[in-house]
Order: sequence, then C-alpha cells, then structure tokens
Amino acid sequence: MAALLNSLGPIAGLRVGHFTETRRPTGCTVLLCEQGAVAGVDVRGAAPGTRETDLLRPENTVQQVHAILLSGGSAFGLDAASGVMRWLRERGHGLQVGSACVPIVPGAVLFDLWLGDPNITPDAAAGYAACEAATVDAMMGSIGAGAGATVGKLFGPQQAMKGGIGCASLTLNGITVAALVAVNAVGDVIDPASGQVLAGARGSNGQPINTMAALKAGQSPAQMLKGANTTIGVVVTNAELDKAQATKLAQMSHDGLARTINPVHTPSDGDVMFALATGGAGCSADLTWLGALAAEVTGQAVLSAIRSATGLPGLPAAGELG
Repeated sequence: MAALLNSLGPIAGLRVGHFTETRRPTGCTVLLCEQGAVAGVDVRGAAPGTRETDLLRPENTVQQVHAILLSGGSAFGLDAASGVMRWLRERGHGLQVGSACVPIVPGAVLFDLWLGDPNITPDAAAGYAACEAATVDAMMGSIGAGAGATVGKLFGPQQAMKGGIGCASLTLNGITVAALVAVNAVGDVIDPASGQVLAGARGSNGQPINTMAALKAGQSPAQMLKGANTTIGVVVTNAELDKAQATKLAQMSHDGLARTINPVHTPSDGDVMFALATGGAGCSADLTWLGALAAEVTGQAVLSAIRSATGLPGLPAAGELG
C-alpha cells in the first residue's frame, strides 16, 4: 500500500518556487517543468482569472508547457507570469519558433486584495523571484500564492479563517500522482475522513459553525464580492498522457476539491485545476485509475494547506483554535 506524502513525490524534472510579499499577505508560486510537460486545464468556478488556458485545449497546436503560475493579487497577479517567462527564456527554455524562444506559462490567480494595500500585487519581479527560489521540495502553508488565502467567507470576511498552499502525492507501481493547491475558498474545508470542519466560517465563540448546517438552518449568506475567493492548483504525474487525457485528469481532480470544500465552484469562486504529465515513467496508465488518484491527492493537498496555514490578526488558522 502506497503512503500518502505531503510532497510532490519523486517526479523528475519538476521544481516549486514561492515568492511571498512582505508588505501585505500575497505572493505567487511557480511549478517549473523547464524541459516541457503535456498539460490540460479545467475551470469550474464562475469567476476565474486565467492565462493561456485556451492554448491547453486538446485541439490546439502547442503540446507542452514550461511552467504553471499560481498567484495572489487577483487579475493583477497574472503579471507575475512575465517574470517566469523572462527567467525561462534567459536559460533557453521554451517553444522554439524560428529564432525566437517562447516559454509557455499558463496561470491562474486568486483574490486576496482585501488584506492590506490592494495596490501591492505580485508582478514580473515576483514571478522571477519565485523561479529563483524553486527547489525539488515543495514548502507549504501561508506562503507564495497561499500567503493571502482565506476560507469560510460565505457569511462575511469577519468570520473567515486562514488558508494556504499545500501538496500531497501517491506513488504506485512506478507511477506518481501529486497535487499542489492554493486554498482560498468561500466555503469551509472539511476532512472527509471524519466530517470535521477544519477551517471555515466562525461563530461568536470563534469556532467553525459548519456553513452547510447554518444554511440549512436558514442563515443567509452575506453579500459577496464577485470573484473574491478561488481555489487554484495543479495535479501532476510522471505517466505519459496526451493533451486530451491531461484535460480529463484536470477534470477528475476537481472531485478532490468537492470532497474537502463545501460549498465549492460557486459564483464567487474562480476554481481552476491544471494537469501536467512529464512522461518520466516511460509508460501510460489507465486514466480512470489515474484520475481517481488525482482526486485523492488533490483533496489531501487541500487539507495539508489548511493544517500548515499560519494565522493573521482576526484570521486564525486551524492549528491555532483551542
């Protein structure tokens, strides 16, 4: 039986880097695959902020990407991808188009502008710095794209708790499936094994109240800012996949979000999951099996993000509740 690990596992050719802003809670995270990897994407939230997702459609021409960007800062955070592109181009990584080298860097953003000065957002320098910091060890918690992430906002931000970025992986028969997820959901985060709300909307005693139970009891949601939330991530494997299969893997990974976040994929969330396949295992794998594992590690990455989060004033983390 494979052990579930809080890491991206032994997938050669992948590195993760974070940039965490010191002036307010925001940042960005880059998953580097400099030699190229087949990619897909699935957008489920109604308020996404994305870059290069049309390129990943199976019928479109480009077959591989060289990095995936996850960023805070709402739409402004997409600017960080320019720095990732510059870092890759300086090192000769990208799609060769005649004499030009064009790194392919899809990305997605989450909303954290309500924490501190909204004019401070991840930019090209932040994306470049995240690449410079990239290592094979994926750090977790309230860093990078998860620095300003929060959860449990359906009844207003004053009842929210801290989110973050987390990862998890499984390896079976030489095939690894892993996930990296930045959790900034409007809903609660729930451990499906126990049904416990780990982090979510809090009551007057400071403890999570269980958003779904409150809704069923007749409590009305607060007036939400459109797109002011969003969970974004990437599921990766060393199996060989084509773009259509990578797209299906991204789709199935969303089941992991649905198991651990309630409600999810709302009008105020821009939930996006990417999928990467490096092919390093030298073989394909049954897509149903692979997708089931992708959903499992995605859900566990959500839980690891919450369990490793660090609180802010007025926004406690799960580990800080009595």
